[in-house]
Parts: sequence; structure tokens; C-alpha cells
Amino acid sequence: MSETRILIADEDARQRIQLKKYLEAQGYLIVGEASDGIAARDIVTNLRPDVVLADVNLPLKNGIELAQELQPEHITPMILMAHTSTREIVQAARAAGVLGFIIKPIKESELMPCIEVVRARWVEQYERRAELVRLRDKIETRRVIERAKGYLMDTQGLAEADAFRKIQRLAMNSRKTMHEVAQAILLAQQLTP
Repeated sequence: MSETRILIADEDARQRIQLKKYLEAQGYLIVGEASDGIAARDIVTNLRPDVVLADVNLPLKNGIELAQELQPEHITPMILMAHTSTREIVQAARAAGVLGFIIKPIKESELMPCIEVVRARWVEQYERRAELVRLRDKIETRRVIERAKGYLMDTQGLAEADAFRKIQRLAMNSRKTMHEVAQAILLAQQLTP
């Protein structure tokens, strides 16, 4: 297991010390500690830890608010810690993108399984997001090339295969992607009276 970098965010210094002891004994690297949500946000932004362990009741910005801020940026996964688990807290945590939830007092034996499962789910989500972006780009490229082919077929009387080869040849000669060439063709079409 490579050293997973963890931020501990808890107002209670004794709790932070205890968690740090447990985590370091299990081979984790503590890259930061915060006693409030604003400090935690700053540490996350600057150090980009692999996991954030945050108390739900952090001052200045509670754990759920912190998760809500971090979730859209997909910086790091969060495990929320709380003394109670009301349905409202759990639903708010889930809506905020929290991937793990631990009830205090935390047992050392609970940390590693929770952290490792959260990290695995986070990696899966990251890979799915990357694949989605790649597929969207591919679809957009195909759409632009199809429109440019249609324009060349209409204005130059080319067959579909010839229009495609023309875009391909222009891309190779100009050292640009077919998407860029197709966009340039469509832009020229809009500028032509």
C-alpha cells in the first residue's frame, strides 16, 4: 500500500492526536490537521490530500459545508465523523458527496477499511468522469466533422468519402486535429456571404 496522504479536521485536539496515532500506526501519512472548516479548506486546496477525515461539527464551516464546497471540484474524497447519525445528517452528507461516515468514538480497527473502500470508490468515480469527458469530446468531434463534411459535399460536390479525406488531408498538412480543421471549415462557412 502506498502512503495515503490524509488531512484530519476536528475541533478537538485530543481527537486529532488520537486519530493521527491510529492512522500513522496503519501506515498513513498525515499531511495536515485543522481545527475548523476554513483551515481544512485551505489545506485541501494547497496540499490536495488523498482523503479528508472531517468532523461534522467543525466551527466556521461544518463538515457538510466543507464537503459541498469540495465535491464539485473533485479534489479529494471525504469521510465524515460524527457522534450521532441522524437520518438528516446522513442524507445531508450523501447529498454533499461524502463517501464515508464513521461514528465516534472511532475504533482504530474501523479506519483502514473505511479509508481503503472510500479511496477505491473515489478512483472509480475519477475514472468514470475521465471516460465521460473523453466520450463527450469524441461525440463533439464526430458532430463537427460530420457538419464540415456536409458543407464540403454541398458546396464542392464531393462524395462523403472524398469530403472526409479532404478534412483528413488538411489536418495532416496543417498538423492540426481533424476537429480543428472541421471547426475552421465551419467558421469559414459562417464568414462567407
